[in-house]
Amino acid sequence: MNKKAEKFNEMLDKAKIQAFQMEEREDQFHTVLYRSNMQVSEKDLPFVLILDDSIYAVCRVWVGVGAVTEQNHDAVAKYLNDMNQHYKVFKYYMTDENDVVLDCCITAHEDFFDPELIRTILDVVLHHLEENHAELMKLISPEA
Repeated sequence: MNKKAEKFNEMLDKAKIQAFQMEEREDQFHTVLYRSNMQVSEKDLPFVLILDDSIYAVCRVWVGVGAVTEQNHDAVAKYLNDMNQHYKVFKYYMTDENDVVLDCCITAHEDFFDPELIRTILDVVLHHLEENHAELMKLISPEA
């Protein structure tokens, strides 16, 4: 297990947080995935925290799984572009699988990794989604 994951596990244990399912990958980067969900607008949005031997930590939230269609593509792309111009800590994009994803990429060298910063960023993302998810869902599914 990489050092960042060890520190994150210590923080989870100390705070008695049990909301994550941990998965260790047997790869060259010693990747550890922490999977969970964020409840936003009465929906569970899957997310994963990716900790590995690189100088980064990534938090990825699937904001809309399979949500992009031919009909809403342009409106969704414009909305995501507008969001990306306003927020520094995360970026939205559309995947080849037609998902809308929000990524936070945090510089996280193992010697200076701060698990509390990850908690804070997750709180910022959750707050942002609580304020903005409904507007995005209206573009994706106008009848909803």
